[in-house]
Amino acid sequence: MKLIIQIPCYNEAQTLEIALNALPRKLPGIDEIEYLIVNDGSRDGTAEVARRWGVHHIVDFKQNKGLAKGFMAGLDGCLRNGADIIVNTDADNQYCGEDIAKLIRPILEGEADMVVGARPIDETAHFSFFKKKLQHFGSWVVRKASNTDIPDAPSGFRALSREAALRINVVNDYTYTLETIVQAGREKIAITSVPVRTNEELRPSRLFRSTLGYVKKSMLTILRAYMMYKPLKTFFYLAIPFVLVGGAIGVRFLVYMAIGQSGGHVQSLILGCTLLIMGFLTFMIGLLADVIAANRRILQDTQYHVRRAEYDALYQRHKEGQESARA
Repeated sequence: MKLIIQIPCYNEAQTLEIALNALPRKLPGIDEIEYLIVNDGSRDGTAEVARRWGVHHIVDFKQNKGLAKGFMAGLDGCLRNGADIIVNTDADNQYCGEDIAKLIRPILEGEADMVVGARPIDETAHFSFFKKKLQHFGSWVVRKASNTDIPDAPSGFRALSREAALRINVVNDYTYTLETIVQAGREKIAITSVPVRTNEELRPSRLFRSTLGYVKKSMLTILRAYMMYKPLKTFFYLAIPFVLVGGAIGVRFLVYMAIGQSGGHVQSLILGCTLLIMGFLTFMIGLLADVIAANRRILQDTQYHVRRAEYDALYQRHKEGQESARA
């Protein structure tokens, strides 16, 4: 059983070595541990720090592409290098490396394919009161959108089985944390969470620069992910207000017409008809989106089998190379 611990990095030269030193070298149930960093266009020597430390694999971007693309590139690198389990953690040593054993246990025991580390948000000293409430609210929204019970959705400390990593897709450019949970919940990927510890803050969060910007991007990410997996339900809910208001105005006009006072209410009739048409068109968009979503599921299934064939061939060559080296 091979574990690869991946760390997305963007100008992390000052903290990367601290995070690497805290990672485990041996774990129960794991035969081999390797380390991979995604150098997301760093300009401060992050890759050099990783090489000096002895990181096994480095995925290099020439310019910054963002956390979501870095995460997916890391998964690709881990799968190509024969990972059976992938753990994603941060370069700022936010998470306690010793908890990786706890994080991968549900995967080793066959209980889950994705495990999210739940931070003690209310006990985290460097989180402001407002940030704590925001984290709780965001996690609640993700739970509703994904139909899961993950208590700390924004946590980047997570483990994935090889099967889950093959199926995961991230299409937004902001962050992988929220979208992957919605996808796991809606695609029936077995997902759970375990409580983990956090370390003292070494630097301010780069994802949380503006509270308003964070809320806006997070809500758009959740909405977009939900619309991808439940488009018909989404557009049906959007159509309801138009139909209800338009229908109410239409009934009002019919009442006036029945009592012979409809002459001065033609504008209301036009408004009611317009709203009903808008509701109908919104629902039709939902039907089209549902057909597109069905095609997307077919494409995802095709992508999964292509990935599996490619990565399994690389995996087999990796195993054969290991056996040859032992011989």
